[in-house]
Amino acid sequence: MADSGTQRTYRAPCPGCGAPVEFKSAQSTHAICAYCHSTVVRSGEVLQRLGRMAEVFDDHSPLQLMASGRIALDGQTLPFTLIGRLQYQGEEGRWTEWVAFLQDGSTATLSEDNGAYVFTRPATLGRELPEAERFRVGMTTAVAGQPFSVAANVRAQLVAAEGEVPKLPPLGTPFQVVELRSADGEVLSIDYGTQPPQVQRGRAVRLEDLQLQGLKDESAKEEKGRQFSCPHCGAPVQVQLSSTKSCTCPSCHSLIDLSAGLGGELRHAAQYEPVQPLIPLGSVGQFEGAPWQVVGFQHRTGVEPGDDEHFGWEEYLLYHRQRGFLFLVDASDGWSLVRPATGAPQHKPGASTATYLGTQYRLTSTYQAETNYVAGEFYWPVERGQKTSNSDFAAVNGKGLLSREQSRSEVTWSHGSRMDSSAVAQAFKLGDKAALFRRQDAGPVAAGSGIGCGTVIVILIVLIILLVLMSNCSGSSGGYYRSSGGSFGGYSTGGGHK
Repeated sequence: MADSGTQRTYRAPCPGCGAPVEFKSAQSTHAICAYCHSTVVRSGEVLQRLGRMAEVFDDHSPLQLMASGRIALDGQTLPFTLIGRLQYQGEEGRWTEWVAFLQDGSTATLSEDNGAYVFTRPATLGRELPEAERFRVGMTTAVAGQPFSVAANVRAQLVAAEGEVPKLPPLGTPFQVVELRSADGEVLSIDYGTQPPQVQRGRAVRLEDLQLQGLKDESAKEEKGRQFSCPHCGAPVQVQLSSTKSCTCPSCHSLIDLSAGLGGELRHAAQYEPVQPLIPLGSVGQFEGAPWQVVGFQHRTGVEPGDDEHFGWEEYLLYHRQRGFLFLVDASDGWSLVRPATGAPQHKPGASTATYLGTQYRLTSTYQAETNYVAGEFYWPVERGQKTSNSDFAAVNGKGLLSREQSRSEVTWSHGSRMDSSAVAQAFKLGDKAALFRRQDAGPVAAGSGIGCGTVIVILIVLIILLVLMSNCSGSSGGYYRSSGGSFGGYSTGGGHK
């Protein structure tokens, strides 16, 4: 554990069962007895029992109480220990926040964020906080002169906790959580569960960079704890990932909601007409110098405003234990590799441009997206028929892509770049099936692509003949055309990802 010379550990018997309850941080006001789950509040050196806390459901996270690590803050590296855990239920599933006790005696929060993690510390805004309703999703506001975008405004409630915590919202009482993000990747969270509201500020982190010790031993994990019977057909379903919030039955393809844990009531939705993934679930591909496993697949469709023609694309969810998640997007106009953005690109609602990390992007399409079929596991609760408002952007120079996806309570950005189809086939060692992966490649057509000069000349001659015939058949000079930004039964480059 990270000891501090200015702090002393306080221990007293639990008022409920007499077992020892320990406070490692002087800032912690509440603790949950590990034996009887009593919620106790500390007043000086006296503990008072407030009631019983619900047990946390086992999300099989690699993190656990008393795991320790190191974090770089303000030019120095500080050791920390995880001393508490809170589980919240939001409108789109559950998430976990870990209380970290730092060597300097302060506390911080390590919380889940779109399949990754964010490390935040208590902060002050220097002004009175407005009501939560004032923060409209997508709007821009200034904090200490720095612009932030409102990424989420969700209604949540505390459902379980363990260890010791510096704050404790009333159990089961709904409150608002507002999340702001800046263009340079800062995250600012406002928790209205206490008065005054609690403010946390920080950035995204990778677990592998935190030098964590004392994690759960994966080999000791009880596999039976992550296996259950499908609520629709009764077939065995096994969950592989610690962060899975929804999965599909391998037998009947039903979509199963796990956001309440395996011990809760499992909701399911039957799926018909399954789409066969081009890359099988479980396949491992090499991207960014690391092996990534395909754990999820979804087929989505979109329709542009004022258009009745739908287009579709596929998304593969890739997982790496230390690096988190990536999305491999398969669209008719090419492949792309993208990931959720921690920050919020500079973009005004309705504008045709956006800027992210110094790169300028131009709007290419706006459409309504819907999830039609899913397979595998996902770190968020997926529902068939989920609808979002999407906007896709392409880098003015280069292969970069940017996407904005908005639901009723949240805005999610993702960024990435186009990939050659041959690189995708190579990554999964499926070179013998390269023709199945071929799309409009990201780069210029190579000389060895199989199209010779003679073929090109023939194509040009055919095009000229067709143009002449069309001009002769036309009854007017004003012909009909479709811009490249639209979809004529084609695909979009993919949407954002929560």
